[in-house]
Amino acid sequence: QVQLVESGGGLVQAGGSLRLSCAASGRSFRGYPMGWFRQAPGKEREFVAGIGRTTRYADSVKGRFTVSRDNEKNTVYLQMNTLAPEDTAVYYCAAGRSLLNEALYTYWGQGTQVTVSS
Repeated sequence: QVQLVESGGGLVQAGGSLRLSCAASGRSFRGYPMGWFRQAPGKEREFVAGIGRTTRYADSVKGRFTVSRDNEKNTVYLQMNTLAPEDTAVYYCAAGRSLLNEALYTYWGQGTQVTVSS
């Protein structure tokens, strides 16, 4: 059974940092695109960052967030710096066949809450 489990969310003050982790089990995702998405209350889920052969970021997080992966640990990370209240959301990791096409992400984690206070 394939599972993606996110961790590292929490409450942080504006300007602070958090590092999210997504540990995959059940199969190796080496070579597969892995992405981070987020959904704020009342808003649609949006792409945040992804890593495959390259990395991609939403404009809203460029320069502040960094996605990385450790294939040996089958884990993807999202380092989030200079957090702002508008970054408050549930963050999900996903694995799939396309870095930017959300419809082709097959496996999803359960999400981890990130709350940034002003």
